[in-house]
Amino acid sequence: MAYNFLGLVNEVNRRLNEVELTSANFDSATGFYSHAKDAVNASIRYINQSEFQWPFNHVEQEDTLTVGTTRYPFPDDCKTINFDTFRIKEDTTLGNNTKKLQIVSYEDYLYKAVSQEYKPINDSNSIPTFVFHAPSLEYGMVPSPDKAYNIIYEYYRVPVDVENATDVPVIPERFKHIITDGSMHYAYLFRGDAQAATIAMQKFEDGIKHMRTMLINRYDYLRSSMILSNQGGGRIGASTSNVGSSLDSL
Repeated sequence: MAYNFLGLVNEVNRRLNEVELTSANFDSATGFYSHAKDAVNASIRYINQSEFQWPFNHVEQEDTLTVGTTRYPFPDDCKTINFDTFRIKEDTTLGNNTKKLQIVSYEDYLYKAVSQEYKPINDSNSIPTFVFHAPSLEYGMVPSPDKAYNIIYEYYRVPVDVENATDVPVIPERFKHIITDGSMHYAYLFRGDAQAATIAMQKFEDGIKHMRTMLINRYDYLRSSMILSNQGGGRIGASTSNVGSSLDSL
């Protein structure tokens, strides 16, 4: 069976001896089928919310800077940003090499360099050296750019719900049985079978632990400087070697 929204809903239907849906009647299905769809999405959301560093939610973003502009918004689907990954992309046309940016605190920026936001474009604009996290869900460049450099950074996204029959979850297919275990928990709750729901939740939680072991605990690179996009000012992990970089060199 195809790994998509329809296939996951039908796995719930099979386990509960319900008639399976087809692509033709999937959108119009009501009653229990609507709850089966909700159960699948609830399971996927639970998995995504249980760990904000799932590799399958990792995104590499490329933005183009604007001359003289200091601050830039986070992507709309951003959950956490790894500020250790900010770098200027090499561009032979602009004449710059790849350059990794140093992290500076927002407080240090306000104390030493915020005046760059209120000055006209002038000789003080240059290729950025520092990046800071602003409380307004933005990142900032110091100094403000003198050219339209391309900047690359990495973040973890907030996935959207699956909606159409052929939609495929971001969670790898090899973990589809875990999605189904979670879906069964919510389906049993709808049917009022608390005992079966509890058993399904235990299997679900065990499956998530297995996913975490397979996808996160074995990789040291995930232990980096993660900044939560939904927390004012964010937080920078202790392992970040660039935290505390000084603007005195400007």
